[in-house]
Amino acid sequence: MLHYQPRPEGNTEARLGLVVGKKQLKRAVDRNRVKRVVREQFRLRCPSLPAVDLVVRLATKPSPLDGKMLADDFLVLLDKLQRPRPKRETG
Repeated sequence: MLHYQPRPEGNTEARLGLVVGKKQLKRAVDRNRVKRVVREQFRLRCPSLPAVDLVVRLATKPSPLDGKMLADDFLVLLDKLQRPRPKRETG
């Protein structure tokens, strides 16, 4: 799950926060692996991101703890963030 908020004027870089609770992943090794994978993908994509504060929260337990799958899921969330939202028609 990805939460985001635009940063105030004058800030040009994106920031990242991570929440990986014990309820989803009991072992610290697994929690740290998730954080490491997400941080690395954020580092690689940071220059192309808008100036926002991002908080990534693990909503469900990943069944196989696969680094490639975690990276792909995070990149999908970042792609959704960068896509312009369609304007709603009022009327």
